[in-house]
Amino acid sequence: MKCLIKNMLKPLYHYLKNKNEREFQRLCSKWGGYKRFERVNNVKFLKYSFDVPDLPSFIWQFKEIFVDEIYKFNSKNEEPVIYDCGANIGMSCLYFKILYLKARIKAFEADPIITDVLKLNLARNGINDVEIINKAVWIDYNGVEFGRDGADGGSIYLMSNKIKVDSIRLKDFLDNELEIDFLKIDIEGAEYEVLKDCADSLSKVRNIFVEYHSWYNKPQKLSEILRILEANNFRYYIENVSKRKHPFISHTKQQNMDLQLNIFGVKDD
Repeated sequence: MKCLIKNMLKPLYHYLKNKNEREFQRLCSKWGGYKRFERVNNVKFLKYSFDVPDLPSFIWQFKEIFVDEIYKFNSKNEEPVIYDCGANIGMSCLYFKILYLKARIKAFEADPIITDVLKLNLARNGINDVEIINKAVWIDYNGVEFGRDGADGGSIYLMSNKIKVDSIRLKDFLDNELEIDFLKIDIEGAEYEVLKDCADSLSKVRNIFVEYHSWYNKPQKLSEILRILEANNFRYYIENVSKRKHPFISHTKQQNMDLQLNIFGVKDD
């Protein structure tokens, strides 16, 4: 009975203790009824304000980034170098700046329309020292065909709304840094190719976040990604993003992806 009561009261405890949890509940109550891809400008949260092209993904990002704090990391450097690959509308950049005011951030976003929102949101909230790069993170500078979804799911593997966008080779950027305190890679399926190309440059990275996407029409590459992390002395933790109730019988190709994982890698001092 004691255990049951404790589990029942735990959500209330978090709600009362954590102001960001309360803000998440407020956002859900106010904006949770909106459909996907309905743009709403000047959405207020905490003491900030963002233009939001897709409220469901915004609310989910707030939960992950500000309530669960999945990007929280420790650094002895007052000006940590942070690479935000897949910066979207700026939620992660904002969080990094709250965590480390003097952080030196490079924010990469492939979608030109989302990049405009990113720039506006950061400027509106007084963040003017983030280097924003409107190019796809990739393995060369030849440009890529990029499928836009108008929110946080744009990908080179998305077949609809394709446009040609410029690209950068991430490896070259990493090689130009003495050390990268935090490398975030959330690039909707291109992570394997990029990590494979960067394998010899990850020795400079202290903390890494990879959102792994397994697309149905592509071979699964999770084991190879983990081998790359192991070879670079990362201790990793894996969290399932998209749980299936009955994995054996819910395996359907009607979905774009059959697996989505958050991978957190840390190097011991």
